[in-house]
Amino acid sequence: QVQLVESGGGLVQSGGSLRLSCAASGRTISAHAMGWFRQAPGKEREFVAAISWNGGNTYYGDSVKGRFTISRDNVKNTVYLQMNSLKPEDTAVYYCAVNKIAFWWGTNIATTPFGPWGQGTQVTVSS
Repeated sequence: QVQLVESGGGLVQSGGSLRLSCAASGRTISAHAMGWFRQAPGKEREFVAAISWNGGNTYYGDSVKGRFTISRDNVKNTVYLQMNSLKPEDTAVYYCAVNKIAFWWGTNIATTPFGPWGQGTQVTVSS
């Protein structure tokens, strides 16, 4: 079973940047798409971004398109989320997750099963 640990969250001013990391251990994630999701207090979990198993394809939620960039390093078994031009509405706990289907990619990636999940990292953007 793979374990995921997110890091890189923190407090940043509006317009600032953060880079989140998701380190996997236990087994390789190189055969699976990876996703970032977020959940703000009182709100449902929201899809943020996904990247294909080989890094050749990415997909973003509308609210972060053009500001966030997902990437991965399969040698390091790590996925990243570069977040620029942060806004107060980006405040949430950010989670990474493994797509359950090996070598799967499609434009419906956000609705396909993900798991396991990391414990999350808090991102707070002040106005």
